[in-house]
Amino acid sequence: MDNVFEKLYLNKGSSLLKTGDPVEYQYFIAQGCLRTFYLDKSAKEHTVQFAVQDWWISDYTAFFSNSKATLNIECLQDSKVFKVSRSNLEELFIQIPRLETFFRKKLEGAFSSFQKRILANLSQSARERYLDFVASYPNIEQSVKNYHIASYLGVTTETLSRIRREISSK
Repeated sequence: MDNVFEKLYLNKGSSLLKTGDPVEYQYFIAQGCLRTFYLDKSAKEHTVQFAVQDWWISDYTAFFSNSKATLNIECLQDSKVFKVSRSNLEELFIQIPRLETFFRKKLEGAFSSFQKRILANLSQSARERYLDFVASYPNIEQSVKNYHIASYLGVTTETLSRIRREISSK
C-alpha cells in the first residue's frame, strides 16, 4: 500500500489537467481550492465543479473511459492534493474491500449531486441556483473570483452582483 497516493503541492494559477491530456489520476484535496471547467468553441469557460478540502476532483468521464480530457482543472489557491491512479485504486479495492464500498458511496453522492445540479440549471432561477451554491460551498466565496462563480451558475457577473445585492438588502 506504500506509494499508492502521491502528494503534490500546487501553486495558485497552475493547471492540473488540460483538454486533450490523458487522465490517469483522481485527486483528493487536502488543502486549497481547485476548479474543473470546460472551454467551449468560442473560448467561453463553463465551471463544472469546485473542489475544496476533503473533496475529490478529476475529469471522471475521461478517467473511467480511459480517454483524453475534455475538461481543465486549475488551482484557485495554493493547494496540497494526493493523486491516485486507477490501477492503484483497483489494487486497493482488492486488498481492502471496504474501501471499494467507501468509494462507491462517494461516487453515488457525486452522481446524485451532478444530477441535482443539471435539474436545477433546467428548472431554477439564477437566485435559487446561487442559494444552492452557497449551501453546497459555504465559505468558498472568499476563495474564488466572481466570474468563476458566475460561470458555475451560468450567469453573468452583473447578474451575480444583482442577486447578491437583492439578498443582502432583505
